[in-house]
Amino acid sequence: MSYELVAAVDLGSNSFRLQVGRVIGNQIYPLDSLKESVRLAAGLNAEKTLDGASQLRALEALSRFGERLRGFVPGAVRAVATNTLRVAKNAPQFLAQAEAALGFPIEVIAGREEARLIYLGVAHTLPNPKTQHLVVDIGGGSTEFIIGRNFSPLQLESLYMGCVSHSLKYFPRGRADKHAMKEAELAARKELQAIVATYRETGWEEAVGSSGTAKAIADLLELNGMNPDGETGITQEGLERLKAAFLKAGDIGALELQGLRSDRVLVLPGGLAIMAAVFKEFGLARMTFSEGALRLGVLYDLLGRHHHDDQREASVGQFMRRYEVDRRQAGRVAMRAQHLLTQLLPEAEDPDHPDAQFLIWAARLHEIGISVAHSSYHKHSAYILANADMPGFSRMDQERLSRIVLAHRGKLERVSASTREPRDWLLIFCLRLAALLHRARDDGAAPELEVAVSERGFHLASAGDWLAASPLTAAALDEEARQWASIGMELKLRREKPMPV
Repeated sequence: MSYELVAAVDLGSNSFRLQVGRVIGNQIYPLDSLKESVRLAAGLNAEKTLDGASQLRALEALSRFGERLRGFVPGAVRAVATNTLRVAKNAPQFLAQAEAALGFPIEVIAGREEARLIYLGVAHTLPNPKTQHLVVDIGGGSTEFIIGRNFSPLQLESLYMGCVSHSLKYFPRGRADKHAMKEAELAARKELQAIVATYRETGWEEAVGSSGTAKAIADLLELNGMNPDGETGITQEGLERLKAAFLKAGDIGALELQGLRSDRVLVLPGGLAIMAAVFKEFGLARMTFSEGALRLGVLYDLLGRHHHDDQREASVGQFMRRYEVDRRQAGRVAMRAQHLLTQLLPEAEDPDHPDAQFLIWAARLHEIGISVAHSSYHKHSAYILANADMPGFSRMDQERLSRIVLAHRGKLERVSASTREPRDWLLIFCLRLAALLHRARDDGAAPELEVAVSERGFHLASAGDWLAASPLTAAALDEEARQWASIGMELKLRREKPMPV
């Protein structure tokens, strides 16, 4: 399905943003945007839980976004959450309320996935994307670093430092002195040392800053004439002059600079310290600014999914190669699983149906754990899927894949508590049955089975003569029925009589 309008919601650690765009061909033209200064990271306490005030600010902002998004179909909207909701222990409870306020699902994305989407947004705004760029995005709770050429990232990293968290730690109550600035810069440089050698080795031709901190610094330098010789963007000399102005004021509230916005002033010292550290560690003299950012990258990623250029599909293929999956077996299981699902859920006949996609991906990846050990390989597969970097997939996507794959064999009790979506039981049933039926790993004719959803579980019908000739499979199906019974569900097996000759 193609859409004329698409929308992205970015639940950042400092600001929440909504971007609406019009799709024309393979391009997205921004139509409307909203920004709310929520400062979510400021509500994260020492126990890593969000306080009530920050949650209330967030829910009010999302309610306003939800009003703007009324009339949008679910496939045309993608909402992503970043660092603060990655680390908050009470994120699941908050997200349930947040999704109700927004009216759409919210995905918590991993740091490197955030970096990939940021680069995708920036690359679509660059005048010459063929140039190799270093992209730096200082957010509220994390900072992303990407080296890329064209629309392909070569290096992706996300470090746990941002303008909100750094400002709260080193510049409490808005006080700025030489000692605090030095400590803040040193802390940022220490974090950067873990990646700088690799990034220098990869190399870049031009440095680009994106998002709020980079924009605020660039605007202040240009509006107050702090860059040398009328240069634009961010320069090393301009940064030193801006730091000097902060230190001279002593208190952020006393700082008088043209273009200094009230919603940015409290978090700017931390962002400035991180940017100064970036310039020193990476040896930068100048950085340009790009309007492209996470929300634009989310829109282009959404567009790619509808134009059959889905990053998730590319990630699944990459994992199959990396873990040397038996492609013929994965294909057999995937085809059988999808055939079973279409009997239970006719709309899943469309391979772009979300449940059909997840079942096929799970079938193609269910054996990746064999590369670790054959014994309990499904547990290794599930662990890899839950914890690896999988571009295009959110954390919740990966958890869903992991849960389905873990449940494809063995005890169902392992996933009974974590599987709350009724649709996931359909996928688990189809994958278990498909893997069981193709246990021989050959291309011999497999029996046709009829499956249906019952009030308490599933019904399965097979030709009696086939089961009589397949005692191993018959025994496996009896064990399968016992497994479903162990979690309070039923699997009733009906053996159809063979047709008379």
